[in-house]
Amino acid sequence: MAAVNQLVSYAEAVRFWLKLGLISFGGPAGQIAIMHQELVEKRRWISEARFLHALNYCMVLPGPEAQQLATYVGWLLHRTRGGLAAGLLFILPSLLILIALSYLYVEYGGIPAVAAFFQGIKPAVIAIVALAAWRIGRRVIHNLVLLGIAIAAFLALAVFAIPFPLVVLGAAFTGWLGARIAPATFEAGTSHAAASPPSSAVIDDHTATPPHAAFSWPRTLLVLCAGIALWLAAMASLVAFQGMSGTLPKMAAFFSKAALVTFGGAYAVLPYVNQGAVEQYGWLTASQMIDGLALGETTPGPLIMVVAFVGYVGSWTHAAAQGLSPGVAGCLGALVVTFFTFLPSFVFIFAGAPLIEATRGLRLFTAPLAAVTAAVTGVIVNLALFFATHVFFPSGLRATPDLASVAIAAAAAIALFRFKLGVIPVILAAGALGVVLRLSAG
Repeated sequence: MAAVNQLVSYAEAVRFWLKLGLISFGGPAGQIAIMHQELVEKRRWISEARFLHALNYCMVLPGPEAQQLATYVGWLLHRTRGGLAAGLLFILPSLLILIALSYLYVEYGGIPAVAAFFQGIKPAVIAIVALAAWRIGRRVIHNLVLLGIAIAAFLALAVFAIPFPLVVLGAAFTGWLGARIAPATFEAGTSHAAASPPSSAVIDDHTATPPHAAFSWPRTLLVLCAGIALWLAAMASLVAFQGMSGTLPKMAAFFSKAALVTFGGAYAVLPYVNQGAVEQYGWLTASQMIDGLALGETTPGPLIMVVAFVGYVGSWTHAAAQGLSPGVAGCLGALVVTFFTFLPSFVFIFAGAPLIEATRGLRLFTAPLAAVTAAVTGVIVNLALFFATHVFFPSGLRATPDLASVAIAAAAAIALFRFKLGVIPVILAAGALGVVLRLSAG
């Protein structure tokens, strides 16, 4: 892997991962689109086929797929330290921003101008998600069978409310079966090959698997044992600090479970988090949970980082019972929740990625993953529809649509699709427009 290290230095990679952590707005779909544009099209650090192969694996894992994808590519480039840098820098800016915003939220309450800014951003996010669905779909869907899988996945979620894990398993089974009946149908990247940049990528389709990415059972068991040891050490420290009934140990246990059921991204797990944090433990109110989601939608990083807000507010609320000052309790809550939510993601990549690298080119494995990626395109379209119904019809589908939100979404879509503007300028402009509309309405 010396050639990769020479072409992409570790320092250069760290600078990019930090930049990604600061600009990764738009939820997982938007974040994956940004990574594809930067890593595949612009910088040529990784080829289209290998990017999609890694993405397919991350899509079937519980946890934030965009953060896991960044960890995967960072690991391919610069071993474990590269994966840690990519994964940690993807979430660190969001964590710090959410801690600051959570402090302002609990200290000063609702600020009309900030609320208006959030209101303007939400329609723009719809356009960002739609753009991501288009970009990913046109690269992975190159025949009617894959299109049918995407449509079936959309209908399964939007019409029949089938759980996301079942949608993924159904798509994977379809790909497994299809590899035996019509194997050419599930070849990845056919339609986009001609449009791919002609120059070779640093990690190209034919780049040999580096030694650190070679699969071995001893290494896999070592990674799993290290992850379990980290979890036990952190939990033991919290129990020693507060006892089994303490707020922080309860948060650690609850979000460890949540991290293992987050198939389908943040919106699939938020009802579970809401049930536990609001109804079961009373760490925050339903109204605060909604406000936290709004903050999470408007900060960079994975949307599941809304759990940091839950941890901050929940621990802040119970600061007296912990014998801590509210500010210290809030920060500890955010850090604990973030650690236990994301630890499994790193273990999944460092333990599983070598096996996935070993399956490249084996249709027995790649066909199910190609089908899953096609299904995820339908899932992303469903997410855009979810956003649209809640933003355009805040009072229900039978009520009059919010024309201002529709106009902002249309303008954002034109800016992104027609004029190819970046995500950040569109978000800032949409937020500013939201403030102007709020002020003009009195």
